[in-house]
Amino acid sequence: MSRPVIVVHGGAGDIPDEQAEGHRLGVQRASQVGWEVLTAGGSAEDAVEAAIRVMEDDEVFDAGRGSFLDLDGALSMDAAFMEGANLNAGAVAALSQMRNPISLARLLVSAPHVLLVGEGAHRWGEQHGLHRCSPDDLIVARERERVLAHQGLNDTVGAVAMDLSGHLAAGVSTGGSPLKVPGRVGDVPCIGAGIYADDQVGGVSCTGVGEQITRIVMAKRCTDRLAKGDVTAQQAAEEAIAYLARRVHGEGGLIVLSHDGEIGCAMNTQRMSRAWITPDASYVGLEPTD
Repeated sequence: MSRPVIVVHGGAGDIPDEQAEGHRLGVQRASQVGWEVLTAGGSAEDAVEAAIRVMEDDEVFDAGRGSFLDLDGALSMDAAFMEGANLNAGAVAALSQMRNPISLARLLVSAPHVLLVGEGAHRWGEQHGLHRCSPDDLIVARERERVLAHQGLNDTVGAVAMDLSGHLAAGVSTGGSPLKVPGRVGDVPCIGAGIYADDQVGGVSCTGVGEQITRIVMAKRCTDRLAKGDVTAQQAAEEAIAYLARRVHGEGGLIVLSHDGEIGCAMNTQRMSRAWITPDASYVGLEPTD
């Protein structure tokens, strides 16, 4: 029997002081919910979905309710899910009427499709038991004001978990970058860029500027580095961020969980909210030095 572990992040970027405590409490709550799933014998998939749904429902995060709006003031959400046993994955993009995009992405893990977008994704979700909501249910006043004030911030939520059987899963969900061009899609639904999971190696969930993360396929790059067996999860995370900065002048962060339960986390942004729980310890951080 393996030792369960849950690691979550609430996004990397210029998190303002007035949202700092909300980020800390949000990732702490998400990690606790995921941990309760794992210790009750739930799967890594169940834990990842549960943790991310907590953050999608928390309007402090750029995912689900509280997602950033595009230049037209419209909502466009992306999510992805991957399990590490058979490398099955599901992703969705350009959603505006699903309260929890991560649940739709998880449903696709067991489907013949990997990526669905827009209206087709909404329809497929309805056919498989999910319900649409009005975009107005997900748009909060803060984001309407951001459109008017043209404020910038990078943010995405994600989780990686290992269950009692040693199985890994990873997920990520986002409302995208603020004031993005309508139709823009970042790294989140691109398997290998925003997330990756392999039971034989580890799981990764990324956050930051999606275009830059996609160009270096950061999650897969980090997993491949971990697979060589000569670095820790922390070193693999730090090397991935160093490469992001050096090769494409990118900004972001990532969480890493190796197949033997080792945790890594790195960022080159002002802040990144993150939390994890293991059988031995729990942790919540926001600043790079936490």
